[in-house]
Amino acid sequence: MSSEIWSPCILRDQERCLLVMMGELSEDLRILSTCKLLQHDSQLLEAVFRTHRLSYETRGSRSKSLHDRAVINCQYSMATFSTAERKRRPHGDRKSSEMSLHLKQTFEAAVLTELYPRSQIDIYVKILQADGGNYSACVNAATLALVDAGIPMRDYVCACTAGFVEDTPLADLCHAEESGGGTSLALALLPRSGNIALLQMDARLHQDHLDALIEAAMTACKGVSKVLDGVVRQHLEEVSVLTRD
Repeated sequence: MSSEIWSPCILRDQERCLLVMMGELSEDLRILSTCKLLQHDSQLLEAVFRTHRLSYETRGSRSKSLHDRAVINCQYSMATFSTAERKRRPHGDRKSSEMSLHLKQTFEAAVLTELYPRSQIDIYVKILQADGGNYSACVNAATLALVDAGIPMRDYVCACTAGFVEDTPLADLCHAEESGGGTSLALALLPRSGNIALLQMDARLHQDHLDALIEAAMTACKGVSKVLDGVVRQHLEEVSVLTRD
């Protein structure tokens, strides 16, 4: 039975339920950390491959390598069964390429890439079941996977979507709410500093309504940061107990 709270106007009074499994084991030794995130009906699997140095002997590595910082490589894909409409191409299409670019830009603003010169950090994201808010789910899961992998970051990166439903700002939109025809906004926030890592809108919005929408998204992001911080602390306690034993 759902524990979500609904208002008399049939609008949610809170974000969707969030369940995170951090530090899942993988048989692939190249994978440094994995994270599985379930956000209501959205399911996502995240993997961070080990940070590796780019070899000049490898074709194309010379052009990718940066002498003063690491290169962040993000690959986004969706399972063919993730939506009601079966996808023929789970990755490589225009939307997947745009999402990969947005994720790359987001984490370039948060990861301390200067600590890994001439290296590459690979982040692979796969949507198993989509119910809206794919970008925000990817960012939140990738943040936990990076933390579990021990990659230094300036802060947690928390993301959330927001939009208007009958002139009311609503955060953490599901697929039905995103498909309502209104303007939706995706925001990634570094909560301690209040810096915005990425802000994207899919349609035009009057300037008078922009502040309310951003405020709703930022408030939700700060709530997500508390959840992520609690997950990290609990995971550290569990690891500490296993280490002592």
